[in-house]
Amino acid sequence: MGFGESKPAAPAPAAPAPAPAPAPPKVFDEPWRNTPWDGRDKLLEDLMAYVPCNPDIEHVRILLDGPIGAGKSSFINSINNVFQNKITMKAQVDSAMADKSFTTIYKTHKIENRKTGIYYPFVFNDVMGFEKQSGKGVNEDDLIKALTGHVKEGHKFNPIHPLTEGDLGYNKSPSPSDRAHCLVSLIPADKIALMDDDVIKKMRAIRVKASELGIPQMVILTRADMACPLVKDNLRNMYLSKYIKEKMEKCSIRLGVPVNCILPVRNYHEEIDLDNEMDVLLLRALKQMVNFGDDFLKEMEQS
Repeated sequence: MGFGESKPAAPAPAAPAPAPAPAPPKVFDEPWRNTPWDGRDKLLEDLMAYVPCNPDIEHVRILLDGPIGAGKSSFINSINNVFQNKITMKAQVDSAMADKSFTTIYKTHKIENRKTGIYYPFVFNDVMGFEKQSGKGVNEDDLIKALTGHVKEGHKFNPIHPLTEGDLGYNKSPSPSDRAHCLVSLIPADKIALMDDDVIKKMRAIRVKASELGIPQMVILTRADMACPLVKDNLRNMYLSKYIKEKMEKCSIRLGVPVNCILPVRNYHEEIDLDNEMDVLLLRALKQMVNFGDDFLKEMEQS
């Protein structure tokens, strides 16, 4: 460097790299739906005391539908567990038949009062699961006939040949107690995105028919624990989990059911003892079904 020449300026220090944006929280600050976690006994007591508002109808009939593997039979067993205060197997299930419906017979499942031997005035019917392929799973015409009470107890569903008038399983003169009073669709929370559009189309078609008949509808979101690790860790995170709410909103969009008519649960499937949180979610769901069904009974009585 020559005399009188200035030194080159030192390079400016590099600006620090921006800190990575924090990951969005996976939970809400507060539960977005209130749940009486300590109210199991009160929910059970209210349901045990239920009496149909219409004296001409002996029970609220709850018809369950959904894709294969949604847990319809497991849901019936789970409800029965709570009322019997033990693990039961009222509706047969087969964990090895994940790709085929195990339910083929139209059967009414009743819940017995252990003290009196009398059945509670709400019953369940589940049907074969929906499948995307034609000629497999429950036939839409058969499910519509079940809605209107035209399917006899013990009828064996045939996906290829739906029930027609004159068949042995056809009920020509259904009573008001034979028809469905509430349609409940069961959807596995961990498989909503994988559900085939054809299955959704079939389920929506049944919903449209139920709406025409005035039958109330709701959705039970099963396998919530399999969909969200936070819920699997603690069921009290159910309405704190943003992921579960996203699944409910996705279900609402695909099926056209309002979010306030969608209730997530966990069915009994591996437990050998009852669980308070599971029972609360199950009883809450059943209470809404019975309430919806009872409202429909009032409309039937007035008409």
